[in-house]
Amino acid sequence: MRGFKSFADKTVIEFKNGVTCVVGPNGSGKSNITDAVRWVLGEQRVKTLRGTKMEDVIFSGTKHRKSLGLAEVKLIFDNTQQFFPLEYDEISIVRRVHRSGESEYLLNQMPCRLKDVRELFMDTGIGREGYSIIGQGRIDEVLSNNKDERRMLFEEAAGIVKYKSRKIETEKKLKTTSDNLLRIQDILSEIEDRVEPLRIESERAERYIELSEILRNIELQAFAKRYTNCEQSILDVFKNRAEIQDQIKALSERQTDLKKDYDNKDSALYGINQKLRTLEDELHEVMNLESKTLGEKQLMIEKISNFDSNIKRIKDEINEVEEHIIKIEEEKNQQLRERDEINEKRNSLIARIESVSLLKDEAL
Repeated sequence: MRGFKSFADKTVIEFKNGVTCVVGPNGSGKSNITDAVRWVLGEQRVKTLRGTKMEDVIFSGTKHRKSLGLAEVKLIFDNTQQFFPLEYDEISIVRRVHRSGESEYLLNQMPCRLKDVRELFMDTGIGREGYSIIGQGRIDEVLSNNKDERRMLFEEAAGIVKYKSRKIETEKKLKTTSDNLLRIQDILSEIEDRVEPLRIESERAERYIELSEILRNIELQAFAKRYTNCEQSILDVFKNRAEIQDQIKALSERQTDLKKDYDNKDSALYGINQKLRTLEDELHEVMNLESKTLGEKQLMIEKISNFDSNIKRIKDEINEVEEHIIKIEEEKNQQLRERDEINEKRNSLIARIESVSLLKDEAL
């Protein structure tokens, strides 16, 4: 026993040949041993186990120890004399129940059903209703029971319960088989009335199948033709796709060439702009020089005017200053020549600026 009622720890009790007595004070758990034997043999009535629900057989704990999650009882029999109809020298029955409600039975460590356990102990007197387990007050209960209940106990002792149980089960199967035969007769009668309508429906079904096959062939031909057309369309699409890809590749190469040409022209335009800025700077310098020359010309004109106004005053001094006048005339002529050169250079620069502007417009 392990986790069953008051047996929290694993407890082993051996029943040897002869009489085994369990002695102890009230509340020490003597009756729990009998309950454990009843329980492992398949007892389902919780009231017989002195509880209110099946989980009550699991150790519930104390103030010094926690409760457990399952209860397990293992009952081992010596079968060397083949008391039980199994080819084992030792037979073990195990029953476990978990606090979640799950339960299981093991026969020689193999999962089995409660029915298998009960059939194993039929006619042995060891089952949960057997006479080998008689609790306190059980004898008076047996003697006070009616004849049918006492007969069950005697039949168990006589070893005929198994056969009686098999007889009852066989009679139930025979009754079920008889009911099934009657039902089959009713179904046959019902089917006979439906044979002719079913024959007509069968002919219609055969005609439907024939027409369905014809329709299927037509649909297959149509689908095959459609598939061929679709396949050709797909091939055309792939062909057009290849052509379009070639065109895209050619356009991409053309775009690369145009971009390269654009970059070259952009670089040339940048150079032209640089030259244009240089020429504009030179033009500004020439215009500044022209303005300066014009100022100097105006100054010379004023000087000439002054000279003319002073001629009368200095006629007497003409002879003295003729040489000086000649020199001044020569300077004047030199400045006039410089002015002409500046005008020619200015006109040349204006022509070059106009030419550069035309080149810039063509490049844009």
